[in-house]
Amino acid sequence: MNKLEIMRKAGSAVFGFKFPKLGFIAGVLFLNALSVFSQQKPNVVIIYADDLGYGDLSCYGSKIIKTPNIDAVAKSGIRFTNAHSTSPTCTPSRFALMTGIYPWRQTGTGILPGDAKLIIPANHITLPKVFKKAGYYTALVGKWHLGLGDSVNKNWNGEIKPGPNEVGFDYSFIFPATADRVPTVFLENHYVIASDTNDRILVNYRKKVGNDPTGKENPELLKVKADPNQGHNNTIVNGIGRIGFMSGGYKARWVDEELTYTFVDKAGEVIKSHKKQPFLLCYNAIEPHVPRMPATQFKGKSGLGYRGDAILQLDWAVGQIVKYLRENKLEQNTLIIISSDNGPVLNDGYLDGASESYHGEQLGGLRGGKYSLLEGGTRLPFIVSWPGKLKSGVSDAMFSQVDLLASFAAMFDQAVPRNEAVDSENHLDALLGRNKSGRALLIEGNTKDKLAIVKGDWKYIPPGNGPALDKLVNIETGNSRDPQLFNLKTDPAERNNLARKYPEKVRELDQLLQAKLR
Repeated sequence: MNKLEIMRKAGSAVFGFKFPKLGFIAGVLFLNALSVFSQQKPNVVIIYADDLGYGDLSCYGSKIIKTPNIDAVAKSGIRFTNAHSTSPTCTPSRFALMTGIYPWRQTGTGILPGDAKLIIPANHITLPKVFKKAGYYTALVGKWHLGLGDSVNKNWNGEIKPGPNEVGFDYSFIFPATADRVPTVFLENHYVIASDTNDRILVNYRKKVGNDPTGKENPELLKVKADPNQGHNNTIVNGIGRIGFMSGGYKARWVDEELTYTFVDKAGEVIKSHKKQPFLLCYNAIEPHVPRMPATQFKGKSGLGYRGDAILQLDWAVGQIVKYLRENKLEQNTLIIISSDNGPVLNDGYLDGASESYHGEQLGGLRGGKYSLLEGGTRLPFIVSWPGKLKSGVSDAMFSQVDLLASFAAMFDQAVPRNEAVDSENHLDALLGRNKSGRALLIEGNTKDKLAIVKGDWKYIPPGNGPALDKLVNIETGNSRDPQLFNLKTDPAERNNLARKYPEKVRELDQLLQAKLR
């Protein structure tokens, strides 16, 4: 293949349309033009919220919370109404997003403790590796929660690897797990920020280490009380009880109210310092995951307690990232994706008033939520914007976050290695609004014994054990001893179980699900 043909092929992959065969003179002109186009390969910013529900944004129908910055991104792009994470909890969804693999195919992909080892195979294709291969600078800022190192026992005062850098990110600025889990420190690439060898960081999820007070022993020290039944009463950091025990690292510990400011600043640094090279920026937001402790400027502003205030903080962060893009003249050539890892939850370990403030708005008319196989667990806000390149509107295409890997690989004309990213499908046309076809089939859930399958308009949840209501978080789980069949087109809230009316559809979907599990 000559240089002209190679450039034609690259142009077709990046810009999504076919160039005609060209004569010599036209070819020279085309090469010159394409050299300019190649410098304009779109930057990609993925803003991944944490526990944000389908109804939490004003562009998705919230009447109480106003999210003008996110709404502006949605107005300039495509707002999806049938987009999903693979799972109703965070680690599994993030694993699928990164690897293109349903989490139930690999053991150990449940919600990880903060000292877990890395669960992403470092020698396999990942989403950031797709971008690196296409010549992008890749950066991760925010929550990680996919494990670090090759064992639980690690030296938190030394080099910690493998981690985000080994699975495709040129740069990472993260905290290890979630804000409610120790260790409450930042890692930049392989090292804890401000670690001190004379102040050794110890982390243990089985027994207490050190002499730090705990929420259980010293509740009078808490500025937000923990639910006594959910385990957020171990080591106190910044007046908040955490899951797990920690000692040392006192200079390295972050303050909850400053987390988002820090992450937004780091995102801005990435944008400003790499504006001459196409980049992938994954901004993994902390909102509105617990502990909800927004900065002072947002406290009390939503009317829905700290959870609502945290969503206002998320909206501000989105506005700041867009501002950085605009200031660096990158807004018109940046594709932005905004979504969430799973559905909403109110009381997820802390008595912060969310349960008293909300009355279902966060679900946007769906049932379930975080931890649930019902639609509220995985149907989420999903917004795609690329100013001047995408026609704005609303899409009902079924799209899963697991498909981002294969879709971007197709955008860059890359082949996905055989037997890797096996569940990621190329739906670039749906992602960019060229059609509304999307997926024909989707499997939702964390583990093989707790899955649902969606085919077209039909959703099937096999019978299973377990309570129908998770009383700890007051969320319908989707569990039932009877098979459940719903028509999502006419009944997205899953109120009418049609299993008895359409037994042949139940058999079809059950057999299809079992075949996928083999």
